[in-house]
Amino acid sequence: MSCSSCSNSSGGTPRGCKSNGTCGSDSCNKLTVFDWLENMEPANGVAPSSFVEVRFKNSRKEFFRFPDTIHARAGNLVITEVQHGYDLGIVTLSGPLVSIQMKRKKVEEDSTAIGQILRLANQTEIDKWHELREREASVQKRAREMAIALQLNMKISDVEYQGDGKKATFYYTAEHRVDFRQLIKDMAQAFSIRIEMKQIGMREEASRLGGIGSCGRELCCSTWLTDFRSVSSGAARYQQLSLNPQKLSGQCGRLKCCLNYELDAYRSAIKAFPKPEVKLHTEKGIGIFQKMDIFKGVLWYSYKNDWITWHKLTAEAATKIIQKNKAKEVVSSLEEYVEEEIKLEDKIFDSGVGEDSLSRFDQPNKHTKKKKRNNKRKFQNGPKKTT
Repeated sequence: MSCSSCSNSSGGTPRGCKSNGTCGSDSCNKLTVFDWLENMEPANGVAPSSFVEVRFKNSRKEFFRFPDTIHARAGNLVITEVQHGYDLGIVTLSGPLVSIQMKRKKVEEDSTAIGQILRLANQTEIDKWHELREREASVQKRAREMAIALQLNMKISDVEYQGDGKKATFYYTAEHRVDFRQLIKDMAQAFSIRIEMKQIGMREEASRLGGIGSCGRELCCSTWLTDFRSVSSGAARYQQLSLNPQKLSGQCGRLKCCLNYELDAYRSAIKAFPKPEVKLHTEKGIGIFQKMDIFKGVLWYSYKNDWITWHKLTAEAATKIIQKNKAKEVVSSLEEYVEEEIKLEDKIFDSGVGEDSLSRFDQPNKHTKKKKRNNKRKFQNGPKKTT
């Protein structure tokens, strides 16, 4: 689903999102909901919705009311009403799903804060909108230089111009409270526009800027993740991950949101394992827990007096020993319950088309080694003397 601004320019290059034809991030269908029932008429007795969802730069979305004279559909560029002037955005959702989204985000339909769509955008307004988008990078660079000159401990991460060009919103991140009154005066004098400063968190900054995660895919927060739930280091402990901040932190500098994806599955799987603090009492010694492998369903224990040697037990075997300890039955040693490893035979590569082995280039040539040895001996002994 693309908007009218993604049409090709005179040179054949897509304009608008400038992603060269792909709309995966920072474009028309970022964090959008596809309405499969858009062309369907509402059911009997259900009034058609007079609200639409409009997306502005990055993931900023708002709900607007449109009059009967305007038929706004998903993908249309519309002029929306704001406090001072007007703004331009893309309609991302229309129809009955808008009411569901408003209930989900707790927005009342009779709220006075909901603006109104004035009209569909014409080509002059669209061209001006593109010019403002291209100007944002240079304005952001200049604003960062001003903040550094004033020695403010803040980072201006993004700039968003209003559709009419009379106002610009500067998004920044800071660890502590920042007094930017002088910065606003300097920027208003330099850019001749109304300035609004908005502080955002580290996760929201990463979602606005986008990027590639350690998995090789686009960031979840910039493509589909909308709510940022708290992530604790306990999620890494449940999944038996090393507590390395460099591996567990994302581009935002916080713990990765994907640590919560499989946390419930790990919690339910760990219930089948005995607790790590429970010790195994045997005649040979006390077995102390070392580590577990949830996927293979095994645990490793070592004797209290022998920390080097680890014994591999299944979850059922460890639970059986614990039950015997509770019943005060005698357990001779952990070796009786050690799981026997089955060694798989190495399969020899056999080509069906009569080719040689895949490792034929890894085997050194014996003839070349002999030649090198002979040449080395001749060099050490020197040329033969003739009498």
